Amino acid sequence: MDHGQIIRRKKYNLNQAGECQFLTFPQLEKYTELKHLFTTRLGGVSEGCCSSWNFGAKSLDTEGNIIRNYEILGDVLGISTDRMVTSAQTHTTNIRVVTAEDGGTGILPNLSFQDVDGLVTDERNLAIVTGHADCNPVYFYDPVKQVIGLAHSGWKGTLGGISEKMAALMGQRYGSRPRDILAGIGPALCQDCFEVDRDVADQFFGRNPAYRDFAYEKGIKIYIDLKRIIRYDLQKAGLLDEHIFDMELCTKENMDLFFSHRGQQGKRGIMAAAMMLNLR
Repeated sequence: MDHGQIIRRKKYNLNQAGECQFLTFPQLEKYTELKHLFTTRLGGVSEGCCSSWNFGAKSLDTEGNIIRNYEILGDVLGISTDRMVTSAQTHTTNIRVVTAEDGGTGILPNLSFQDVDGLVTDERNLAIVTGHADCNPVYFYDPVKQVIGLAHSGWKGTLGGISEKMAALMGQRYGSRPRDILAGIGPALCQDCFEVDRDVADQFFGRNPAYRDFAYEKGIKIYIDLKRIIRYDLQKAGLLDEHIFDMELCTKENMDLFFSHRGQQGKRGIMAAAMMLNLR
């Protein structure tokens, strides 16, 4: 993967490849067998509120633009779109095991997996892709068993424990040990930008009273730190704290780089999280 110019930060690297800008985790870049990235909104062909590297928002963009944006992603990863797999995300905790036969699934005009918010595979030269516009992208990599996973973890997925379920599935399916799994949390809403009503907050506190430590109240609103809850859940699942990384970037506070559902009142494009194991 040709990163071109790289601006290095402690928590993330900002890469430039042609017109495309995308982020990577410094902690994962040392694994030469792994490709991963999180796209910004810069580098595609879409226009208007979806300008310019949009991977969804079909009612606000054209099918041709979205397909071309996937092709551009393929150029960055070094593959064609028939070597990518994505899904129709509906804020579930459902995780799909991806096989070589699934290549091209979810890329327009092909039908996608329905009600799937997590993808996991040990296939090589096959990219798994999830879409995001405020919800947490959570990356999983087991360098011992050579397994990758991606989770789309909004508040419903976080409440349902999708990250814990991913770690458990990696163990059941591939024999991954929690202490070997690396996890990265990409750009999403920060705590100060994720305000909820009491009924939503009570769902979190009812699931685990410890989640109160990750919330504060201001007026009638409650502000919840989903990133810290994800980290807490991953540690509870057995991951080592030093194996959990957070880019610490808020999508709403950085709308020059990212689409934000809350920041753009729903009129926005979608970024892509992508992972792939190279051929041996």
